[in-house]
Amino acid sequence: MDNKMFCFQCEQTASCVGCKGAAGVCGKKADTAQLQDCLTGALIGLARATEGNEHLINSGTDRLIIEGLFTTITNVNFNNATISALIDKVHTEKNRLVPECLKCASSCGRNSDYDMRSVWEANEDIRSLKSLILFGIRGMAAYAYHASVLGYHDETVNRFFYKALFAVGMDWDQERLLPIVLEVGAVNLRCMELLDRANTETYGTPVPTKVPLTVEKGPFIVISGHDLYDLKQLLEQTKGRGINIYTHGEMLPANAYPELKKYSHLKGNFGTAWQNQQKEFANLPAPVLFTTNCLMPPKASYADRVFTTEVVSYPEIVHIGEDKDFTPVIQKALSLGGYTEERYVKLIVASSSCLK
Repeated sequence: MDNKMFCFQCEQTASCVGCKGAAGVCGKKADTAQLQDCLTGALIGLARATEGNEHLINSGTDRLIIEGLFTTITNVNFNNATISALIDKVHTEKNRLVPECLKCASSCGRNSDYDMRSVWEANEDIRSLKSLILFGIRGMAAYAYHASVLGYHDETVNRFFYKALFAVGMDWDQERLLPIVLEVGAVNLRCMELLDRANTETYGTPVPTKVPLTVEKGPFIVISGHDLYDLKQLLEQTKGRGINIYTHGEMLPANAYPELKKYSHLKGNFGTAWQNQQKEFANLPAPVLFTTNCLMPPKASYADRVFTTEVVSYPEIVHIGEDKDFTPVIQKALSLGGYTEERYVKLIVASSSCLK
């Protein structure tokens, strides 16, 4: 396969075939795509290393698997440095599980990183089945990640990540891969139930809610993605500061949760679908915080107002770390000042049906 990259995991993919040139339709460059393949291959090597060493798996191993898979979802991480650092963490964890492999003079290759070209260059049936498994657990990892942030975990879900990664790295035929594909669906449903329970037990059961697209005058912050915990922390830190908060894109359903609706400065939703952000954020007099997979390469007209957190990362963009200190975002909102007069668009409805 004589391509600079190969990626066909999203609906944006070029010509409905795959992105193969210097950059993907999403804006991901070829070297970043290759690093994400290396990360996936490293995760498969880690999954292999757990076979026979299940007693050594701990919460850190689980989190690393989930974070690594989440990182490779479209529109999450465009930063080669953070992806490379994550690959190093995966290798370190694998060496903890199988330290003798590191010393072996004639490696058998059993726990080595997997070459993802073996998937992309396989016959179409095997490629399709392995892709269904891989893309399925990547999406599932996002659900598991958000649930874990709220303290919710499921051992069945976590163990399946290893099983699925192991299958992707094996030279199996259709008969052996198809049951894994079907299991992806069953375990994914279990994972969605886990996230639903985490969100509703933490923030209440969503209720149908009219969400204004009116942006009031004065300082404000736009928050995009799925991470309700990040939104809650931002609401707490901006309380009484004269700063309004607006959801964006897939954060819209947050307006329907009772425990989040209590914050009077959660005012509504800004903009339309996430793929329109490069137009809608142009010259925006407010910062934008990206919490999950909704990021597109920022244009120069607003790049200085973009912030990331969690697994989202982009070169030269300010990243909010695990301490969740949103002071830089708050200071940016106050310095920009927001709109000088109210801007009205229309009303939309957020309900529990948007959240499942």
